[in-house]
This record gives sequence, structure tokens and C-alpha cells, in this order.
Amino acid sequence: MDSAQALVDQWRELTARRVRIGNALEQALEQQHGLSCHEFEVLDQLAEVSAHGKPRVQDIADVVPITQSALSRLIGRLEKQGLIERRLCEVDRRGINVFLTDAGRARHAEARPTYCEVLARQFAACDATEAAELKLGLGDLVEERGKTDRGPVM
Repeated sequence: MDSAQALVDQWRELTARRVRIGNALEQALEQQHGLSCHEFEVLDQLAEVSAHGKPRVQDIADVVPITQSALSRLIGRLEKQGLIERRLCEVDRRGINVFLTDAGRARHAEARPTYCEVLARQFAACDATEAAELKLGLGDLVEERGKTDRGPVM
């Protein structure tokens, strides 16, 4: 097998693992806490950031892998459930800050152990050989990308 095909195969395996973990998280969070994985991710990001800042919707968009419009709808759903609150940004009146409510903090605190348990189970299922192959594959991808990267397009 040539190196290009090996890279493609490694990428597909990485993607498949990501999907398996995401599906396990989705199922557990929905069944036990009534949250989608993306809803939990938003609550989790807000729990981390809100302790020392005023997170903007854009900050969340940078770390939750969904489109801006899907994120806006998701934030609307969380707000209707009373888990978050939106306020105009004091510094830039065009921006929106998002904060956890007490109910949001409580739901996050209940769901976080489930999230971590699923991650621990999923990562434990990946034995040492798979982990080494994954690490090697990522290294190959980075190295190959470095050879072909010509910098940003202007």
C-alpha cells in the first residue's frame, strides 16, 4: 500500500473513532440528561469560561463543531429551557454574551460525570496498539501536511 493510501486509511480510522465516541456520548447524554452532545458541549464551554469571563457566542462557535446558524438555534433551545441566558455585550453592543443560569449549572454538573464516564470507557476500549497506531498516523498526517503546505492563500 502506498503512503498516500495509508494516510487516507488512517484518516478514515480516526474519523470512524470520532463518530463512535460521538454516538456513545450522544446516546448517554440524551437518555440520562435530556441533552444532545452539542448542547452539553455548549454548557461545558460556558462552565469553563463563565467563571472568569463573559463568553460571546463567537467564542462558543470556535469550539463547538456546528455551523453558526445551528449554534444560534441550539442556544435558543437552551435559553427556552432556562439553562442559559443571552445579554448584549457591554463592550461591543453588536455582540451577545451567553451565561449559564443556575439551572444550567446544575444540569451541567449532573451531566459532566456521564460525559467523562463515556469518554473513559471509549478510550479504554482503544487498546495500546490502536493508540500507538493512531498516534503514529497523526504524526504521519502532520508530517505529510507539512511537506505540501504552502502557507495561506492570499
